[in-house]
Amino acid sequence: MPKLDIQEIREILPHRYPMLLVDAILELEEERIVGIKNVSVNEPFFVGHFPEYPVMPGVLVVEAMAQVAGVLVLKSLPDRKNKLVLLATIEQAKFRGKVRPGDQLRVEMKVTKRKANIAKMHGKATVDGVVVAEAELMCVLQEREPSVVAPASEEPVPVA
Repeated sequence: MPKLDIQEIREILPHRYPMLLVDAILELEEERIVGIKNVSVNEPFFVGHFPEYPVMPGVLVVEAMAQVAGVLVLKSLPDRKNKLVLLATIEQAKFRGKVRPGDQLRVEMKVTKRKANIAKMHGKATVDGVVVAEAELMCVLQEREPSVVAPASEEPVPVA
């Protein structure tokens, strides 16, 4: 059983489809977290990357790593709805394998340094126990600004 399911993750992270790249959290400790992304052929990026040989873009593998890290940082904050975790740096990124439709991407992140509003983490992503990517990420915690997107109107739109 996951420690956090998709509904609980959606309560922590502000990301939504198609940018929510974490499906479950399997392990959650104070300084370590393991999350998974079930990679489906229906992912929107596979339409163009690459139609004849679909491969998950490396930048999205790193984004999945950052989102798992974000869950770890935000989970312990009582006022997390007022916070954002932003990716500040990516260092030592290495891509060692492909992530294809049908794969389950397992992301493990460990805190290597933490200050009041900064967390540096080392992470690795695996498929079937084989490392496909690893990187050092630094995340910065900041206050959320008020939304600049106007809420959807509940009034019906006239049709001409």
